[in-house]
Amino acid sequence: MSGMTLDRIDRKILFELMQDTTLPVAQLAERVGLSQTPCWKRVQKLEAAGVITGRVALVAPEQIGLRLTVFVEIEAADHTSDWREAFADLMSVYPEVVEVHRMAGEVDYLLKVVVPDMASFDAFYLSLTDELPCRNVTSKFSMERMKATTALPIDTITP
Repeated sequence: MSGMTLDRIDRKILFELMQDTTLPVAQLAERVGLSQTPCWKRVQKLEAAGVITGRVALVAPEQIGLRLTVFVEIEAADHTSDWREAFADLMSVYPEVVEVHRMAGEVDYLLKVVVPDMASFDAFYLSLTDELPCRNVTSKFSMERMKATTALPIDTITP
C-alpha cells in the first residue's frame, strides 16, 4: 500500500469503484459525501500510491469461448532462486494463465488457467511440462463457477 493510510472516505471511494469503475466523478463524489474536485484528487492519489492498480472491463469467459477453467497445482523441482526465476519468466509467456500464487504447504504454486477446451489445456500442459522441470503437476477442473468477484471485502466503517 506504499505506506498510505486509508481513511473512511478513501475506503468508500474504493468500495464504490470496485462495484462500478465507470461511475462519473459527480456520482462517485455524491455517494462518498465529497464535492467533485476533492473526490477526483483522492482517486488520483489512490492510483499514484498503487492502491488502485487499474480499471478494466470484466468479461464473462464463457461468452468469449473460454469455457474451461483449470486450477493447476505445481510442486517445484527444487527451491533455488534459478528455478523460481525460470518459473516466473515462463508464467509471463502464457496468456491462459490468469493467476499465479506462491503457496505455503504441500503445493508450491497454484495457477488459474482459462482455456477454450480440453485440447487447449492439454497443449498448455504439454508445453509447460516440456519447458520447466516440476516434481509434480496436478490439474483440477472447475465444473461450475459459483461465485466470481473482483471486489475486495473492504470495511467502509472503520478508519
